[in-house]
Amino acid sequence: MVKKKQDDRAQIPPSALKITFREIFKSKAATIAFCTIVVILLLTFGGSLFLDSSKVTEMHILESYAGWGQNGHLLGTDDGGRDILNLLIMGGRNSIMIGLLVTLFCELVGLIVGLVAGYYGGTTDSIIMRIVDFVQILPQMPILIVLVTVLPNYNAMTLVLLISMFGWTGEARYYRSFILSQRERDYVLASKTSGSSNTKIMFREILPNIASMIIIDVVLSVSGNIGIETALSFIGYGLPNKIPSLGTLIGFANDPVNIIDRPWLWLPATVLLLVICLSINYVGQALQKAGDARQREN
Repeated sequence: MVKKKQDDRAQIPPSALKITFREIFKSKAATIAFCTIVVILLLTFGGSLFLDSSKVTEMHILESYAGWGQNGHLLGTDDGGRDILNLLIMGGRNSIMIGLLVTLFCELVGLIVGLVAGYYGGTTDSIIMRIVDFVQILPQMPILIVLVTVLPNYNAMTLVLLISMFGWTGEARYYRSFILSQRERDYVLASKTSGSSNTKIMFREILPNIASMIIIDVVLSVSGNIGIETALSFIGYGLPNKIPSLGTLIGFANDPVNIIDRPWLWLPATVLLLVICLSINYVGQALQKAGDARQREN
């Protein structure tokens, strides 16, 4: 009896969470990347709890362009005498938050659109995909710049919605390709035969089977969306001037004098952005391996 219970336990496949952490900690690079992301999140989101946003952006002209460690400022100050470390914490939090929100909106819309197009196919698929094609051929950056310029009461949430307006199309195509391969599987045909509704089949049968692909895409999309926000802020069409961002800090590098004589203005934000993107990509690769390992063990 005891031996039978042990055999049953041995046959139970490990949970998705266990497989994920196993794959992450199996790779030294993925482990370092995962720990780095955790540290960055603690420093940006945790550190911002101890900062007053109005004081962080408050100008002190007499302390402008203080170098590394001068006047009690570890990373120096900018042209307005604002502490670079505080701006880096707040800016990192804002950029990461916008990347997460854009990813959330794009994934939700793209997943639903891709699910409907891939499941129903035929005319429905053709109409949806032609709309996706039309949105994708639009020049994203010029349109975003124009809308940022003309929209009244522009704020961070407006920027999230504007970026999401174009970002969902890639997700829709991505998920549609998976749904097309799933809709003819035996478990879907069996559900149809048993009389299950299309909505139930899509959201309770097909969706759990592509969960690993969703997680991988979410993780990798975050770094890309952080990059889009940073690029817009870098050229002056991202977050409003009063809201710190990694892009606005990196924007100090537009001045050749700052590149050579004042590296503390732009270098910390540049390094932080590179570390965030590289760490997310390494973790994404580990998640992809975890998804493959789960399919093998199931």
